Amino acid sequence: MNPITSFWNHFQQNNFVFLLINEIPKTELKKHFNILLRHLHNYNEDLNLIIIYKKNTAQVVITANGNPYLFKEVELLVHHAPKIDRWKITAFLQPETSILKYKNGTDKPLDYYGISIKISDMYFQPIKNPQIPTQMGIKVFLKNYIVHKHDPKLKEAVYVHIEHLVGEKAFANEIAFIEIAQLEGEQKNLTELYNLKQYLDKKNYN
Repeated sequence: MNPITSFWNHFQQNNFVFLLINEIPKTELKKHFNILLRHLHNYNEDLNLIIIYKKNTAQVVITANGNPYLFKEVELLVHHAPKIDRWKITAFLQPETSILKYKNGTDKPLDYYGISIKISDMYFQPIKNPQIPTQMGIKVFLKNYIVHKHDPKLKEAVYVHIEHLVGEKAFANEIAFIEIAQLEGEQKNLTELYNLKQYLDKKNYN
């Protein structure tokens, strides 16, 4: 059996477990998630998956972790996905549709390997690569950069936040590099990170 078929067969047979999030122990849920992840990694060890719960439905997102070289692998896997009742199967992290919670500062901190940062507390500044003027990067400013600057997972945590905000494809295709710095004093010449998608859309339109 090829690894794509094996992955979807396993998910079809066990998807009900992930719909019982409030009824089974977290350790049991984690065990099933790890088995599912192992099936995914038999197909491609660099892909990942995220399960998002809603009221009566759930969504499984297959992600390339922002690596454009793996986009075709993700698309192929999702193309072969079966239709499963109460599930939506999506290729790539999609852009955030509402930024109201970030504007209001009511968003919850996203925790990534012990690094807790809020999108509403983050700012950015566009920067260019002098060697390749067509490449655009961003400098991201964090309130608690000093606390986490020696943590090897910090850059990864910031990447994940931005992927959730602008979508995986925009993150990979439109942002060439990212720098991280401490937010100090007034935010002059800085833009709220939650406006990054709007900035990218405007740049592409112009």
